[in-house]
Amino acid sequence: MATLKPFAALRPKPELAAQICELPYDVMSSDEAREIARGNPLSFLHVSKPEIDLAPGADLYSPEVYAQGKANFQKLIAQGALKQDDQPNFYLYRQIMGSHTQIGLVAAASCEEYLKNIIKKHEFTRPDKEDDRVRHIEALNSQTGPVFLTYQASEKFDAFVDQKTSEKPAVDLTAKDGVRHTSWIISSADEIKFVEAQFAQIPFLYIADGHHRSAAAGRVFQSRHGAGHSGQFLAVIFPHNQMQILPYNRVLKDLNSQSPEQLLEQVATIFEIKPGGAAKPARKHELGFYFQGQWRTLVFKPQFTATNDPIERLDVTLLQKQILAPVFGIDDPRTSKRINFVGGIRGTAELEKLVDSGEYACAFSMFPTSIEDLMNIADAGGIMPPKSTWFEPKLRDAMFCHLI
Repeated sequence: MATLKPFAALRPKPELAAQICELPYDVMSSDEAREIARGNPLSFLHVSKPEIDLAPGADLYSPEVYAQGKANFQKLIAQGALKQDDQPNFYLYRQIMGSHTQIGLVAAASCEEYLKNIIKKHEFTRPDKEDDRVRHIEALNSQTGPVFLTYQASEKFDAFVDQKTSEKPAVDLTAKDGVRHTSWIISSADEIKFVEAQFAQIPFLYIADGHHRSAAAGRVFQSRHGAGHSGQFLAVIFPHNQMQILPYNRVLKDLNSQSPEQLLEQVATIFEIKPGGAAKPARKHELGFYFQGQWRTLVFKPQFTATNDPIERLDVTLLQKQILAPVFGIDDPRTSKRINFVGGIRGTAELEKLVDSGEYACAFSMFPTSIEDLMNIADAGGIMPPKSTWFEPKLRDAMFCHLI
């Protein structure tokens, strides 16, 4: 059963929230972060990507970077830009992006349940990225980036959320990218008890995004033996039917020493090829292929999709096993320098731009992985291929921090 606890969040002063709250540390480069935060000393990027306050080219993992993040964090608290609530609460966090709305519960999730797989994973983590998050948590004594969780939607809890979000919000801001972020506080004893009881009936939670943040929290919990509030980690939990997954597209540097004709011949053994196709695939097992200045629609031949294994049926798995490894020679997409990944938020025009510039030879646009596929694979204890999902909108850092 899912054990969620209220916590006394460190939150932005409402009138400063738009200046403080920022996209997560891992969706931008240091140079991009430096540009975004320019002229804004309140930007949380000074905490989440503190290298922007050191000389360009500084080692991202040097002790000075974490010390700078700690100093910047303490400064925001000291000047009252961030303030801790007086009592433990649950919170609601709504995001509106275009026509899409999602509302999640903000809570302290259990590190023990993460380690016992009651909070289910679907990705491998990289030790270096885990180490970075551990050092960031330890330096700040806080979790500042929430883990994005999902669960099987509950009508009773949905009704409670509808009623609560009709009340006046605590924070309401529209970010520069047009995404609106709104929060409410769940503070009464009865409401807190209701939330705890509702999630006690939910058998599992699933990590959508934030595998490194949750793994790091688990390690800090173990090293501190659960002291203080280290036994929980900061999470926002959304019902599965509100999740928006965008594709994670692929661009390739070269044709693996093949001529264009040889490549298309190889591709034709795996796919039905429709020249002049759409940039975005319309359904599962269909891909867009941008090559030589034009889009082709690729449809996997039936023999390649005839399996009941949920991992083997994923388009990202099929592409890797049938094309990227045998045709392009990319055996490990995690480490290969000849492939790159482009989040769906950047659109297919970004793929055209990268290929037309000559920096890349071709691109594949993917149909989004479904949340049902993700949950089925996690239930089976499976691991999805890297870069299978891109969730939007992204949770803003500093809307809520969890002091441990």
